[in-house]
Amino acid sequence: MRWKTLEPSLSQDELALWLHLVALPGIGPIKGAKLLQRFAISELITFNPVQLSAYGWNETQIHQWLDFSPANYQSIIDWGHEKNQHILHFDHPAYPSLLRNVVGAPLILFIVGNATIISELQLAIVGSRKPTTDGRDAAQSFTRELVQAGLVITSGLASGIDAISHQTALQCGGRTIAVQGCGLNQVYPTKHRALANQILEQGGALVSEFFPDTLPRPEHFPRRNRIISGLSVGTLVVEAAEKSGSLITARYAVEQNREVFAVPGRVHNHNAQGCHRLIQQGAKLVCNAADIIEEIGIFPLSVVEPTIAHPQQEEFLSDLPFSRLLDNLRSNEVTAIDVIAATSGLPVQEVMTELITLELEGLILSVPGGYVRTRSA
Repeated sequence: MRWKTLEPSLSQDELALWLHLVALPGIGPIKGAKLLQRFAISELITFNPVQLSAYGWNETQIHQWLDFSPANYQSIIDWGHEKNQHILHFDHPAYPSLLRNVVGAPLILFIVGNATIISELQLAIVGSRKPTTDGRDAAQSFTRELVQAGLVITSGLASGIDAISHQTALQCGGRTIAVQGCGLNQVYPTKHRALANQILEQGGALVSEFFPDTLPRPEHFPRRNRIISGLSVGTLVVEAAEKSGSLITARYAVEQNREVFAVPGRVHNHNAQGCHRLIQQGAKLVCNAADIIEEIGIFPLSVVEPTIAHPQQEEFLSDLPFSRLLDNLRSNEVTAIDVIAATSGLPVQEVMTELITLELEGLILSVPGGYVRTRSA
């Protein structure tokens, strides 16, 4: 995907244009993204009604777009200037690459807390709002082991499995991301305000695509779910009924070509039926975090000690993005991730992030046992 601009920062007027596009009724991230692949956003504001109509805009959208005033968005821009508050537009280099490659990715992300964490290797954990004792125990044990493996835990701050996963990650000294279905000037549900504050205190983040003062609404939560799965290398469903909202997150993960994991439950447990259905449809049945770690190809941080590349080799290989990884892969030979990490001299977490990006670019393939380079790379 080639975009017309890729700049670390924008003028206030340019950022206001991004906010203006997001605010237009009926445009949405998919339609907006198609335009921005062809035109810089500063070009769009120069289009006349005939040009905009040719791209499928109706009269209301055209009128509102051309009635642009940066002053209408000044309060939101000021919000982004507050300490630990950030606004990332789609073209910003800090916008997470995994999410950028999702169809319908938000054109704007609002973040409170550690903005860099959203590009780190993370796994989504979702499940029932009213879990059984088995479900609570499973969420806690999986979260503990995944945190020990160096993964960031991502969820939706909802009651039940979401909150348990956030809380357990924090108790284990890990970091976690909460994606909200409302603006970040509030916390939903409000009973989790203390939990949200603790997430921030321990280096995590709150994330939303909604303007800061936006109230929670039912239709916002499926949109939130696609961000949860889109930020993550995989989604773990701990407990879910057959019509659970957690299955929406799992469906998004499948559409986004991410891994889906499901914890099996008792046959007659209503809260396990959704997980059983996912397993029947191809989700990986997991009994512990080791099953997940094996599938996504990482190892606990204590297992791999990265070596340091020779300085001359490092200088030569740094000419091209990710070349240290590409040069250690062959099209006719499977290379394990621990070998890639050791020979590249990079930490395993960084290697995983870069390998995911290379796979999304079509330069490498994930296969049983590791990775291979494509013929076109």
